[in-house]
Amino acid sequence: MSASRRSGTTDELGPPEPERDGSDLLAALLDGMDAALCAFDADGVVTHWNREAERILGWSAAEAVGRRGLAGWAVRAADAEEVEGRLLSAMQAPGRQVHEFALLTKDGGRVLVRMQSAAVRGQDGKPAGVYCAFSEVHAQIDLERSIALSEALFEDASWGVVLVDADLRPALVNAHAARALGSGRTAPLGRPLGELLGQGAEELESALTHVLAEGTPPAPAEMWVTVRTPDGERRRCWRSGFLRLASPLAEEPVPLGVGWLFWDVTESKQAEQEAAQLRFRANQLHRAARAAGECEDPAEAATIQLDFALAGFADHALIDLVVGEPVAGEPAADGEPVRLVRVTATPAGAPGPSMPAPGAGLPVRYREGHPALQCVERAGSVRASAGASAPERAREWAAERQWPHDAVHAMCAALRSRGRTLGVVTFLRGGSRPAFERADAMYAESVAVRIAAALDLARVVEQGR
Repeated sequence: MSASRRSGTTDELGPPEPERDGSDLLAALLDGMDAALCAFDADGVVTHWNREAERILGWSAAEAVGRRGLAGWAVRAADAEEVEGRLLSAMQAPGRQVHEFALLTKDGGRVLVRMQSAAVRGQDGKPAGVYCAFSEVHAQIDLERSIALSEALFEDASWGVVLVDADLRPALVNAHAARALGSGRTAPLGRPLGELLGQGAEELESALTHVLAEGTPPAPAEMWVTVRTPDGERRRCWRSGFLRLASPLAEEPVPLGVGWLFWDVTESKQAEQEAAQLRFRANQLHRAARAAGECEDPAEAATIQLDFALAGFADHALIDLVVGEPVAGEPAADGEPVRLVRVTATPAGAPGPSMPAPGAGLPVRYREGHPALQCVERAGSVRASAGASAPERAREWAAERQWPHDAVHAMCAALRSRGRTLGVVTFLRGGSRPAFERADAMYAESVAVRIAAALDLARVVEQGR
């Protein structure tokens, strides 16, 4: 059987396969190239001409192959000697030569091309011809610009650039993004985003998944994230834009990943939030003052001030007054401890207006060192918090201080009027809210001044009766 196949005869297995010299494979490779290609033999006769060259110049392979030189059809006669001389000189030069010149199209137009030429060696190692690969200059410049842009983005950009692969893991990170993530440029590569970010990682992964499935979103998005760094967690706001990356070589778009561009807008967002908060609080104080001015009873005006202050500020509020005569901010002269009686409280179970506290007139059993007592002694604000305690421990913490069970953060502000401390207003927040800050203390003190003035007037009116 083997002998018959070698001899080219037909046997029971069918006719023998024709021998191939590789010319069909070479033709397929040449026609499938993205660059235009032509070749000349040592005499300057065109031996190869692929489809991309036909697309650019309009001359088919049948029209081009076999011609001597380019004069009169692909190059103007006046330029032919110089062009052909530069191309054929590649046979004697080492490596590749790069040239730019104008070629003629079949319809008489001219196109500027960038051409690379190199010698073709024969079996004896001597030059046997030249091959030339060329493309339109504007296409080459576009490619170079794209490459230069990519390199600039990942080297010198003043905003973060991260290339995220289809598995939602960073594949490339520029220097700015590495600094924002608190690591080097190679440390984040291949790691899940959840290892780099705390809060906000799920939101970011959801956005990346959406971009992979649906494409580039129409506008940037602002995301708050917590960055995990060796120095601890940092909360940042990143304005992020996303670009879906697809392979230009595939017949159908194949997602390669997502280009994620972001820049830090934390400071501006915090400034916007603070300005909005100040405007809201100033508006609340104005509305409270107008509503309180319509009350005949000063004590009712005090509770109105308290109710308006709660909006967006705290979950609960309490008013405790000093038993007996008001003090000047220090312990009583005879050394007796300050005692407080609760007169007003917001409902502990559900939202509602402030109401007189049950059992009003009986001193509250505050232990020594209670924040409200410290507030009276100092005549200033006192902040307290259960911190990140477990829910059971937080409830114990609130119960020990005679506060609602869901209280986790507290702010006590002294009720000062006419140089005396009348009592304490306590604002309480649950675990879903952040702890009170210095700016919150300033607002609490502003509210306390108005409440104190109303309560002082109520006491004067009561004494006058």
